[in-house]
Amino acid sequence: MPCPPEDVGGVPGYVEFLDAIIDPAHEEHQRLLDWCDGSFNPSAFDLPDVNERLFEIKF
Repeated sequence: MPCPPEDVGGVPGYVEFLDAIIDPAHEEHQRLLDWCDGSFNPSAFDLPDVNERLFEIKF
């Protein structure tokens, strides 16, 4: 399940991460791509699927 990388730095860190990986001219672009194993697709997150899985959790 695609999600923000571990230890990305919360919401502010995730925003900075996304800014860097979508912009090849960004000074942190390559370093952050290497950090997340070379690729990251934020659009791959499937909210309906996550909600369905959460709904199925029994307490």
